[in-house]
Amino acid sequence: MNLFYAPDITEPFYQLPEEESKHLIRVLRHKSGDKVHFTDGNGFFYICRIVDDSPKHCKVEVIEKQEGDDRRPFTLWMGVAPTKNISRFEWFIEKATEIGIDTIIPFVSFHSERKDIKPDRLNRVITAAVKQSLKSFHPKLEKMMRFKEMISLPFEGDKFIAYIDKAVTLELSKAYTPGNNAFVLIGPEGDFSPEEVEQAKEKGFIPVKLGPSRLRTETAAVAACHTVNLMNF
Repeated sequence: MNLFYAPDITEPFYQLPEEESKHLIRVLRHKSGDKVHFTDGNGFFYICRIVDDSPKHCKVEVIEKQEGDDRRPFTLWMGVAPTKNISRFEWFIEKATEIGIDTIIPFVSFHSERKDIKPDRLNRVITAAVKQSLKSFHPKLEKMMRFKEMISLPFEGDKFIAYIDKAVTLELSKAYTPGNNAFVLIGPEGDFSPEEVEQAKEKGFIPVKLGPSRLRTETAAVAACHTVNLMNF
């Protein structure tokens, strides 16, 4: 099944943007009368029928609205420092979307090698993953933040900062309480600075590790995302 993302979909009729119209009609070769599936990214799927198969302004009629089955009883936020090689960060975003995540916060910290991102490109990665994995929820990509700004965000739930230190023996899987909201921080290639760790602890973040291996930033982020989801399965 092909799934289309339409955050502004309306009932009973909706007109697709030109790019999506072209893809639906010319590439996928749909025509009037065919049924097409949409998600609004807010938890609902829409079964629609094409009523105008113009490749420039395709129009559909909503014939059924369904609540998605991927709603979770907890919220997962992840603050992740974008990697120097942006494709690795994009890989994390793709996999986290497939696994299940609500908010992604790119941030700049002391050891960050990348201090800017292209939000439009990253949102396209998220959207593609939403459609590929048939999700009814579209994760939110926050603006790039400074570390201090990020850890000061209001959040109700369990908060963790994952980093490499022999003194950190508590694993995320033992620290997190299933059913609770979770906010997990993953640092850059050079990890967090000692000052950042202390600042995060003062804001209520609990130091954790993700296992015995030393993981790349993007691998650690996916591992943390999977751990929280698996514990709620």
